[in-house]
Amino acid sequence: MKSCAAERRQTAMAYAFLLPTLLVLGLFHFFPMLQAFGISLMQYTPGSPRNEFIGLENFRRLMGDAAFWTALKNTVLYLACVPVIIALSLALALLVEPQIPFIGFFRACYYVPVVTMMVVVAYAWSLIFNTDYGMLNQLLVGSGLVSSGVPWLTSPKMALWSIMSVTIWKGLGYYMVLFLVALKTVPRELVEAARIDGAKRWQVFRNVTLPSVWPIVTLSSVISAIAALKVFEEIYMMTRGRADTATLVYEIYQTGIDMERGSGLEMGYASAMGVVLFVLVLAISAFSIRTMDRMYSS
Repeated sequence: MKSCAAERRQTAMAYAFLLPTLLVLGLFHFFPMLQAFGISLMQYTPGSPRNEFIGLENFRRLMGDAAFWTALKNTVLYLACVPVIIALSLALALLVEPQIPFIGFFRACYYVPVVTMMVVVAYAWSLIFNTDYGMLNQLLVGSGLVSSGVPWLTSPKMALWSIMSVTIWKGLGYYMVLFLVALKTVPRELVEAARIDGAKRWQVFRNVTLPSVWPIVTLSSVISAIAALKVFEEIYMMTRGRADTATLVYEIYQTGIDMERGSGLEMGYASAMGVVLFVLVLAISAFSIRTMDRMYSS
């Protein structure tokens, strides 16, 4: 009886510690999410007396909205960042893992973009990518590789890929740190045994290192996929959605918040886009975890 009472007290204590966090999550996360689901079924504009329940009309309207489909396409296309950033950050972690002189300095240099505000990063890269006076075009024209400035941020064929390169560059340091921590868990005795057996570096990496860090690969893939689906700052700062670069989050911002847009403050329609984004994030996350688990088990 005493053990059961003690166990109940421990359980109650655990829930007591969890309660403040659950209240904060419920108030600032789950409640707004449920509210957004409700607003998506309404014609809703803040302060308007004509707000009314319209059922699935906002979702039917999405089916014929060309801007929505362009934003959805760009959002899915942005997932191309995920395998690139995972592969590069893992390679970078392997490069800076050895304990050699000044390696801490190089690790810090690679991590600087992570702690730099995206507004600053996007503005700096906007200047670098500028067609007329950007440093990148100046180098390309000066070296004779191109005859005139490349429209990095104004061409629909290049703008989104240019922005994606900035996202990859900024995030490399973050995932590098995750992989550096994971590399510390690789059993050294297995590495040494594989080398004694004559395994080459690639074979050691494939059969020993990669399986050991695979849980972090899965975690990093999910985190980076969610971040890619919710990208906004780069789009806003570098193109304002021009050159067919608008993503779902940017389209939601323009529809529901941007006062300069002719049909702005359409909260119901913007919430319907948010519901689509929520379902997309949930589906991609589940797909990523399942795919990574299958690859790991095989």
